Amino acid sequence: MSSALRPDDPLSLRPQGLYCAAGDFYIDPLQPVARALITHGHGDHARAGMGEYHTSAAGLPVLRWRLGERGYIAHDYGEPFDLGAARISLHPAGHVLGSAQVRIEVGGRVWVVSGDYKRQPDPTCAPFQPVRCDVFVTEATFALPVYRWPDTAAEVAQIERWRQRCGERGEAAVLFCYALGKAQRLLAELRAFGERPVFVHGAIEAGVRVYREAGVAMVETRPLEDGRDAHAGELVLAPPSALGSAWMRRLRRAQTALASGWMRVRGNRRRRNVDRGFVISDHADWPALLASIDDSGAGRVLATHGRSEALVRVLRERGLDAHSLPAPQASSEPPASTAPPDGDA
Repeated sequence: MSSALRPDDPLSLRPQGLYCAAGDFYIDPLQPVARALITHGHGDHARAGMGEYHTSAAGLPVLRWRLGERGYIAHDYGEPFDLGAARISLHPAGHVLGSAQVRIEVGGRVWVVSGDYKRQPDPTCAPFQPVRCDVFVTEATFALPVYRWPDTAAEVAQIERWRQRCGERGEAAVLFCYALGKAQRLLAELRAFGERPVFVHGAIEAGVRVYREAGVAMVETRPLEDGRDAHAGELVLAPPSALGSAWMRRLRRAQTALASGWMRVRGNRRRRNVDRGFVISDHADWPALLASIDDSGAGRVLATHGRSEALVRVLRERGLDAHSLPAPQASSEPPASTAPPDGDA
């Protein structure tokens, strides 16, 4: 039992993940369980092997893409449903397509588990919706004051200028980004700069198709063409795992960049061995974390994932009952002082 959780709380930590006994379900479980509530389709939240998957209707296409056909039960945002003695509803988290916060009401007390979330506008998913609660379980991936996001449109404009400069040098502009969420958001934001096609790695194209079928408007995408000089001056999107791979040898001359919140810290760019960094994240930055906690009205806050110590300290100074909630196992997100992962940051 974590010291952040109390014996009479509706949620507890088990080896399989965060568990609600009143409803007999887990939230984003790490191991196979009979009943799971899935906040979104990223691999560190949605896993195979569950008997029953409760998810948002908007996120169902993503889960089908990532996990295949399973025992899915989809719920519209804001639609209450009962699991045992727990009253549940899912609410937009603004992280990626279909991402959801989980509202849990048991015995007149309301908990909200945020999952991953952001507050910046994103044309590819429903915006974050503050949900009032007694206890707010918030992610803390970027819970340090240094992490403050610039305007996304301004960052995308820099990407477009970088592509143009690469073209002047006869180079391709290869931008590494996560294949689910970040890539589609970039493709949607690039519409403001015209309809020039973007070349994409095969791992990204699969997710692009899912988003297009969900009605998300993005620029045209194309696979890499034969001919090692064919992509000079073109923007190419690839997952971070492609950096240094045989796939990169298809491009004779290229500049590389990474789109991630970790790029706010200059040293992370050097560690990832890329030429440029663009600060675009699908997580809440420091001001958004504080604003979201305020908006929840919660008197008690549990912070999980990432570096939560600074956030907990500030919240306690503000008079809140705040604690760090450890993960059942090491988080897929590294501490903020380390190099960025091949993740959704």
